[in-house]
Amino acid sequence: MSYLVLARKYRPRNFTEMVGQDHVVQALSNALGTQRLHHAYLFTGTRGVGKTTVSRILAKSLNCQGPDGQGTITATPCGVCQACRDIDAGRFVDYTELDAASNRGVDEVQALLEQAVYKPVQGRFKVFMIDEVHMLTGHAFNAMLKTLEEPPDYLKFVLATTDPQKVPVTVLSRCLQFNLRPMAPETIREHLQKVLQAENVPADTPSLTLLARAARGSMRDALSLTDQAIAFGAGKLEEVMVRQMLGSVDRSYVLRLIEALALGDGKTVVETAEALRLNGLSAASTLEEMSAVLQRMAVIQTVADAAPPDEMDPQAADALRLAALMPADETQLLYSICLHGRADLGLAPDEYAALTMVLLRLLAFKPATRPTAQAEKKTLKSPAPEAPALPVQQLQVRSTPLPAQPAAARPGEPALRVDSAQAAGKVLAVPVRVQADSRGEAVAGESGNAVLRPTEEGDVWHKVVSQLIADEAITAMVRELALQSQLVAQDTDQWLLRVERESLNQAGSRDRLATALQAAGHEVRLVVEVGRVTDSPARRNVALVAERQMAAEKIIFDDPFVQAMMRDFGAKIVPGSIKPG
Repeated sequence: MSYLVLARKYRPRNFTEMVGQDHVVQALSNALGTQRLHHAYLFTGTRGVGKTTVSRILAKSLNCQGPDGQGTITATPCGVCQACRDIDAGRFVDYTELDAASNRGVDEVQALLEQAVYKPVQGRFKVFMIDEVHMLTGHAFNAMLKTLEEPPDYLKFVLATTDPQKVPVTVLSRCLQFNLRPMAPETIREHLQKVLQAENVPADTPSLTLLARAARGSMRDALSLTDQAIAFGAGKLEEVMVRQMLGSVDRSYVLRLIEALALGDGKTVVETAEALRLNGLSAASTLEEMSAVLQRMAVIQTVADAAPPDEMDPQAADALRLAALMPADETQLLYSICLHGRADLGLAPDEYAALTMVLLRLLAFKPATRPTAQAEKKTLKSPAPEAPALPVQQLQVRSTPLPAQPAAARPGEPALRVDSAQAAGKVLAVPVRVQADSRGEAVAGESGNAVLRPTEEGDVWHKVVSQLIADEAITAMVRELALQSQLVAQDTDQWLLRVERESLNQAGSRDRLATALQAAGHEVRLVVEVGRVTDSPARRNVALVAERQMAAEKIIFDDPFVQAMMRDFGAKIVPGSIKPG
């Protein structure tokens, strides 16, 4: 007795058995129920989502004669009449399937269209199903256009493709298009559970979860993998054997790696990568599993209430624990590193060495959370006890000692005191127009709106930076630091700058900017802090460009000739075509 594979044995026979395509089933069922039938249908989607299955069910619905032979067009074909059984068996004379991948020429299409002039022999309708229709040649598409647009009343076209972008728009406009979506892993897992129960095959939930993920939205792939897993496991499905068959990495390795990266434990990272090598586990699968866990962690960190632990997934609690262990920005960084790191595996002579480098990349770019060099990082102390101390980084532009007496602050403005390594015990008062923000506000500044709030210091800094750029005294990262920073306070021999991004506040960039300022005649000491920026040269430049653009558009729209053309001839101005002179 020949064995019928699960993908064919459990192919849906009617719309009620379809899984994961409710939007298509509902539309077709309503159309069949009201007999509002289109003459051409186009089903798109990835492999194994049910395009051919829907086509066959639609053909049965159009030609079903009912158990008593008195049936009519229906959304629920009986499955027992001669037409239904012949379509399921692939021998119904009025249902023709053409594989455009191997019959893509104009001759094959013309041979098919020659049958269109003959009325159905057995059924109510002739149905021409062309699979992978995007493979047809241009001449073949042209040959079928007229018939596709105005076929006989008894003829229906059903086209299927995995790449609708390659189908000419002249064909798309003649068809009713339905997009069959990839199925969610939970949907595939539930269907596999029902299939295995019908087959009396024992299976645990983790093994079904692995198969559902490996199918990547394709039910046919899921059933094929299940067939393979049943053979591999000698009639039963267990997580260990399914992981071994798929080459998947044990989730414990992944959790251990993420936890070590969160804690900055490079030794554990290297040891775990070596364990993967010794056990022969896939490096690519490791990064893929890590990406899945990190994605869940990111959702939990962003909207905790929207990601309750999944009782069917025993690793959900681990994702919840790790989400509390790793900051949200590091989660995003590690997710990006894992995604891009998969491309690096094939470039290295040893994929495990490449895996180690990918994992260590996070530790190399791990955001600094506490001062590491007291020579570069100082502490701004507020004279008031309730004001928080703000960490800043400062550069000495000239080696002259600080004045013993603090400079007078402006009336009503707070002052910041900077400890100096060159003059211990001496305090410099720096007038500040706006109280310095904490480092935590830098993220909010980056994600928020770029609001420009002009200040007197901003006027000075914009003029200085514009002159430095015009003289080409600063370039690259130094230029970016100057453009994105805000002059918060200006004293006789010290300027306090503020930037939002820590990546701009690098020692080399600060040093070169300080040198450029000194060469331009500004004998000042430069202090840079991280915080919210509301008035920077970059924001002023953006505002200036926007103002010029609005002025140019106003000139065009207010022009009497333009208004007359728009009023009398319906002329329109192409968006983006107006450029200031």
